Amino acid sequence: MSYYKYHVFICTNQREKGEMCCEQSGASRLRAYLKQKVKQLGLAGKGSVRINTAGCLDRCGEGPVMVIYPEETWYSFVDEQDIDEILSEHLQNGRVVSRLQIK
Repeated sequence: MSYYKYHVFICTNQREKGEMCCEQSGASRLRAYLKQKVKQLGLAGKGSVRINTAGCLDRCGEGPVMVIYPEETWYSFVDEQDIDEILSEHLQNGRVVSRLQIK
């Protein structure tokens, strides 16, 4: 059994020279938003949900991106509404958000 029910890694990598990266799309701001929402809902911690910053996940053209373990589900997202949908559907109800999933 996993230590966390869901372990979320969000790329916040900033590339030099203006190259495409997740941070250009507000990844750190959206990671902080998700982390705050998870805490507010009492979902944070052992046996539940952990939100982590990740370095480059090597999917820069699809960014910003996150991956949720243990299922290894990859998502691309653009705003708070996308984050809210991933939180509600995947992290609370265990359902993949197909429209945001990347493979």
